[in-house]
Amino acid sequence: METLHVALGSRSYPIIIGQGFLGDRSLFEQHLRARDLLVVSNTVVAPLYLESLQASLEPRRVVATILPDGESHKTLANVARILDVLVANRFGRDCAVVALGGGVVGDMAGFAAATYQRGVAFAQVPTTLLAQVDSSVGGKTGVNHPGGKNLIGAFHQPVAVMADTRTLATLPSRELRAGLAEVIKYGLICDAGFFAWLEAHIDTLLAGDAAALGHVIRRSCEIKAEIVGRDEREHGERALLNLGHTFGHAVESATRYTEWLHGEAIGAGLVMAARMSVESGHLTSEEMDRVVDLVARTGLPTHVANVSPDIALGHMRIDKKVQAGRIRLVLLRGIGRAFVTAEYAEPALHRTLAKHLG
Repeated sequence: METLHVALGSRSYPIIIGQGFLGDRSLFEQHLRARDLLVVSNTVVAPLYLESLQASLEPRRVVATILPDGESHKTLANVARILDVLVANRFGRDCAVVALGGGVVGDMAGFAAATYQRGVAFAQVPTTLLAQVDSSVGGKTGVNHPGGKNLIGAFHQPVAVMADTRTLATLPSRELRAGLAEVIKYGLICDAGFFAWLEAHIDTLLAGDAAALGHVIRRSCEIKAEIVGRDEREHGERALLNLGHTFGHAVESATRYTEWLHGEAIGAGLVMAARMSVESGHLTSEEMDRVVDLVARTGLPTHVANVSPDIALGHMRIDKKVQAGRIRLVLLRGIGRAFVTAEYAEPALHRTLAKHLG
């Protein structure tokens, strides 16, 4: 078991990474002090892990609410369901919400915790690779809107992130591949050595090797914790964590969150960000080829056939990074050297979208 920390002063919290601690009562007592707990999970994860988690939370009062699975269900209506359970059980401001599941569960549970009685504690117990390496850390919570991805939400940091990597043993291969998109992102934004390690070990990761997965979870969390500690509210450096996301979110929104997993859309988005970097004169073709090759070897899409460039561009124009009507993009000056810019030629963006969409 390893413990990392997100350094945010009085709101600092641990990221605990290990195998088989989901039923460890003493560990949960140490990091989750509330007497009344609402566990939020979904129809896929709850049958696998809810019983173990509830046993570790006894003898406290534990209520569970089970939501439907999938990105299309990350809505205000389902957050309202969580809030209804909190109210019906007369939970006070000293309660805590516990998210047991992937990124969708974590985002909704966190948003409900951020808004219930103007904010109650919550803990993340991520069970997917994508959640363990990315979405459970950093305090971004929220829901989708038909007009755009994650347009409604709040920053609300957890009191702890507890990633039991043994849960990855039940993860479908498609979900594993989707999680690796976020891992690749970390190498691209600031760690060329990590990217090269991924190139050398991608087959081992896809085979589900526990040691290799433990390494990428730890390194991804280290990078994100450092960046969030310096820029919690995304005023500057944290925007780098959105590499590929402006493109990927447009794909998700255009397909109504039903056709692509988040990580699959981000895989295509990383390729588009690399292409745009070449079109803008920042990245070499050889470096772009490395990005395309690794994304393809991971089993992620490098082209999206069912989204037109014009529709994608319309969704990009309401991305959260838009300022003064200008889409800001995260691009690459090299492997491991990301930057944010609004200084690019519009024709380059149109060529990029035309190459990888439609």
